[in-house]
Order: sequence, then C-alpha cells, then structure tokens
Amino acid sequence: MTNSINEIKNCDFLFVIGSNTTETHPIISLEMRKALGNGATLVVADPRKTEIAELANVHVALKPGANIPLLNTMCNVIIAEGLYDKEFVANRTEGFEELRLGVANFTPENYAGIIGAPAETIREIARGFAKAKNAAIFYTMGITQHTTGTHNVLAVANLSMLTGQIGKPSSGVNPLRGQNNVQGACDMGALPNVFPGYQAVTDPANVEKFSKTWGMQQSSKVGLTVGEMMDAAHNGELKALYILGENPMLSDPDITHVEHALEKLEFLVVQDLFLTETAMLADVVLPGASFAEKDGTFSNTERRVQRVRKAVEPVAGKADWEVIAEILTGMGFPHKYCSASDVFDEMAKVTPQYAGMSFARLDEGSLQWPCPTPDHAGTKYLHQGKFSRGLGKFSAVDFEPPAELPDAEYPFVLNTGRRLYHYHTGTMTRRARGLSIIYGEESIEINPADACKLGVCEGDQLKVSSRRGSITIKANVTDRVPQGMVFTSFHFAEAAVNFLTNSACDPIAKIPELKVCAVKIEKVS
Repeated sequence: MTNSINEIKNCDFLFVIGSNTTETHPIISLEMRKALGNGATLVVADPRKTEIAELANVHVALKPGANIPLLNTMCNVIIAEGLYDKEFVANRTEGFEELRLGVANFTPENYAGIIGAPAETIREIARGFAKAKNAAIFYTMGITQHTTGTHNVLAVANLSMLTGQIGKPSSGVNPLRGQNNVQGACDMGALPNVFPGYQAVTDPANVEKFSKTWGMQQSSKVGLTVGEMMDAAHNGELKALYILGENPMLSDPDITHVEHALEKLEFLVVQDLFLTETAMLADVVLPGASFAEKDGTFSNTERRVQRVRKAVEPVAGKADWEVIAEILTGMGFPHKYCSASDVFDEMAKVTPQYAGMSFARLDEGSLQWPCPTPDHAGTKYLHQGKFSRGLGKFSAVDFEPPAELPDAEYPFVLNTGRRLYHYHTGTMTRRARGLSIIYGEESIEINPADACKLGVCEGDQLKVSSRRGSITIKANVTDRVPQGMVFTSFHFAEAAVNFLTNSACDPIAKIPELKVCAVKIEKVS
C-alpha cells in the first residue's frame, strides 16, 4: 500500500475494484466503514454483489475481465471534462499525451456494454473521484489475476496520477495483500528477479554486493515463477523442488497439470504444519512452525514491520529458519546465525528500506518502510514530493479480453475467490472445529435465472466442468452473482475448483488468470 490503514477513515472517496474487502480483509473494511460514517463516498466495482458492494453508494457490476475499460473510460471523462490535476500532471508526471491519445476512444458510451454499467454512472464515478479532496484506490486479485494483470495495475496508477490522488494522506494506490507476511516475503527477495529490497538480479552492482555478503558468487539470471517451475518440472527441465508453507495442489490453476509436474520431479521436499495435499506427493516432509512458534518479524500490507515473539517453543524442536540454515550447512554453505535477531541484522544490512530497523527499535514499536536510518521515524505514505523513479510515468494500455470466454459448449464464466471463515487452502482453518461448524462445506453460487433454466434447486449437486477437468459441488442459488457467471472458493479439497481454472498467464508478471475461465454446469441426478 502506498498509504496507511489508519488513513482510510479520513478518505472522502473510496474506490474498491476487484476486492471483496469485508470477507478477505475484514479489519481494513472496518476502517472503510468509519470513512462511510464520516460521509465518504464508496464505489465498488465487482461482478458479485458482495457485502461491501451492498454498503456502497454505487456498485458497478463489472463484467469479469473489464477492468481496463472501466479505468480507461474514467480517465477519458476526467481528461475530456478538464477535471485532471493539471499542476500535478505537469510537475510530477510524464507521458500524459500518450495517455490522452490512448484513452480517446474509451468513451463511456463506447464501452458501457463491455463494462456492464450505464454510461452516465461511469461519468458520475469519474467526476466524483476527480473532484474528491482525498480519494484512494483499493484492489486485490480481482485486478491482478488476469492475463492483463500488469496492464490493469498500470491503468489503476494512471487514474491515481491523473487526479493527483497520490503522494498525500488518505489517498494512493493500495493493493491489499492476501496472506500474512507475503509483503515481508517479497521484501526479502522471495521473487525470481530481485534480491532483498527489490534490487534487480540483472544489475552487476547488486550481484557483486550480495556475492560479498553471502560469500559465494550470485547469479544474474532471472529465476522461474511458480507457474514456470511447474512447466519446467513437467518438461523434465526442473529436477528438484523445495516448497515451504505453500500448497499448490489446491492453490495453483489446472491442478492436473500441477500434479503431473510434481510427480515428474526427481526429488520433492515440502515443509509445512500439516500433511497437505502437496506434502502427500513429497519424498521428504519437514516440520513447519506456526505463528505462535515464531520469533522474528512480519511485514504487513501497509509496509509495517512488526516484532513477533513466540508464545511456545516449536513443537518440532526447530524454527523454520533453523531448518533452512541446517540444510544450507549440509549442502556445504555453513550458516552463521544463532538467533532470529542475527537473521534480521543481515536483512537490515542488505535491504535499504529496512536499514534503520533493529530488534531493539521494533521492540519499542512497529515501523513502516522505507526506514533508511536509525533516527528515521518510518514512512506513513509513499511518493511525497516525487516518485521513486523521479517522474511518474503514464502508460497507455488497451483492452484485451480474457484468454478463455464462454461459448456454446462452456457457456458460463467461473470466477473464484475466498470466504470469510477460511484462509487460502484451508491447511489451518479447515482443522478448526468452530470454523468448520460455521462453514464446513463449499458450494457454488449460481444466479436464479440460470438455475431455473437448468432445473437446479438450492442444495442440488452440480457437475462443473472446464476444458481441464470436473468437480462436483453443491448449488447455492443466489442473486449475488449475475446471470452467466458462477462463483466459488478454492479452500476446499473436496471441491477443488483449481482443477477447472486456466493457467494462461500475464506475459509480464506471469500471474495466472484465476478469475476467468469458461465452464459448463450439469445437474447430477
């Protein structure tokens, strides 16, 4: 997030796109409710009638994959009506003319049908966002999990810069992270193209820096993403894999392909709390430590680094970092860490955003990066005065439809997401008795009109099929979803929806298009 969670309540205009915030980020949604109580306008763009959509002043029932048409038409209106922040655009950005030409044809009238909202509604949303004193954009994987995910994010940035709604309090571009400490994992280089601190592996100076720090020559070659790893394993190019705290046999698209890929590996190691669907395929399973057994730091969605102190000793006798360090030693690279504090000291040494942090400082209270020096107070919001690259760059992005659209054989769009009561692949939450009592079985949401055509009633068993596989799942007849679309989560192994999803991915970020695929529905007699 460019901005902080406690700034949300002071926003005048909240634009939530591709995020089921009340279910997937309930604490942040509480701050949004505070903003509403203070008189803010809330606009939600989502295909489903979620709880936050019902709270909104305006709900745009956006057609799946129509993010760029909506964002571009808003920019078109703002430019055409002279509502953009001319001073900000002139002094803080470049590429405005490219954007102006790129959105010239994106009038609300031209794209209302593709978006799924009346042209005048789009105009009113654009005007409201541009005229607000403090407007903020919030999004999650409804923006990123598309074959145009990178361009979707660029379109979000265009809207924010065009209106000058960034680099100041209660505004900005705010992607809400989906898992605990996923921000910290990315900060520490758990990405194929960067060292810790987002320092590119292709930069010779960075390679030299980390080679000296770690005492061995580092590669300048960009590594593989998760999807590319599966393809490489399937093709026999990747021989071994070490999976920590991840369950791709439920979370990755096209599970059949994932299973074949993992089975072709010569050696698979899985480190986790429980024997997950992925761990069942492993040659070696190592114990993981839960949050209550960890000592160290978590970095949350607002870039806040927080001390974590273990409540109990690790049941397996070792913390995660100790297991990894001993493997390194066994492979001939002895580690020098004696504690989690030692690990963090190295993190701060090599990561500019963390340079001013230490366990001693964090014991006094959490800090938001960038925090470059020991006397720096941390950064509440980013891009004040200037962007990290200097001038913010507008990017003209065009509309491309999803990789797989409905047809006569597969007439429905399948959209996937999460439920309030469960977390990711349910490795922990499905084992919690209370949560299982509240939400112990998954269903698929189908519109009443579609259910009527298929002769489907509430609770009927349905066979849902795509070009990649089939699952059987109970029907939930509801107007939360529009006609022609169905929705379910990926939490339940008994109805593993990712047997159906498409592994087609964004060519830049390599994120799969989990939000859109074509399926057919059959009632199970």
